Amino acid sequence: MDAKENENGDYTLINDLEKVDDQLGRFDKPLPCCGCGIGWFCFLVGFLCPLTWYFASFLYLFKYYNKDPRERGGLAANTVTALIFTVALIIGFALFMFL
Repeated sequence: MDAKENENGDYTLINDLEKVDDQLGRFDKPLPCCGCGIGWFCFLVGFLCPLTWYFASFLYLFKYYNKDPRERGGLAANTVTALIFTVALIIGFALFMFL
């Protein structure tokens, strides 16, 4: 904007926030699975059945969190936990076989 236009009091509306940001109410509804989201639900259930960690890792790797960014933390936690569990299984299996 020119300084001269600003001095005359001519202002230009850059954007109307409500028209541009169509996602204002998109994430108002609660997350599925008791409000904690699929990621954290799978994380907790994974201690009973570790296969759910791998299922949630699959969702994370294929960017399920793009549908709802609030899911990203839980799905990432599952991916890290599945990796740690896999390494522990490999080490445990190697120790069992060679000792």
